[in-house]
Amino acid sequence: MNFQRGVQHEQPEVSLIPLIDVVLVIIIFLMLTTTFTRISGLQINLPTGDGRVAEQAPQEISVAVTAAGDVIVDGRAVGARDIVAIARALGQAVPPDEPDPIVVISADAQSSHQSVVDVMQAAQRAGLARITFSVQTPEQ
Repeated sequence: MNFQRGVQHEQPEVSLIPLIDVVLVIIIFLMLTTTFTRISGLQINLPTGDGRVAEQAPQEISVAVTAAGDVIVDGRAVGARDIVAIARALGQAVPPDEPDPIVVISADAQSSHQSVVDVMQAAQRAGLARITFSVQTPEQ
């Protein structure tokens, strides 16, 4: 029964602003106390060196690949572009006193990728496992 005429009761409502403030404080607290760790990482063991200079520098075989795909081994052009001819030229360039020389490939920037791969396969066929590439550093 309503004995009070003209007095209206207010509908109860839930105020969300204090709830939002509390949730924001909890989020800030969790962000500040949480530590982030890297789960994925690559763990490698690097070799150590003492910085001494080797007594004898290894023999190098210089191989140049032109933009047209021609191969030049130690200043002498290889007649054919096939792997067998390049392997034969690399085998002839190996000095008799050096069992494992380094093959230094200098390829033109416009040379095809296949020409460089052919030189690498020819070096493998000739039994030369140490291969490196020479690059030109850009001018600052």
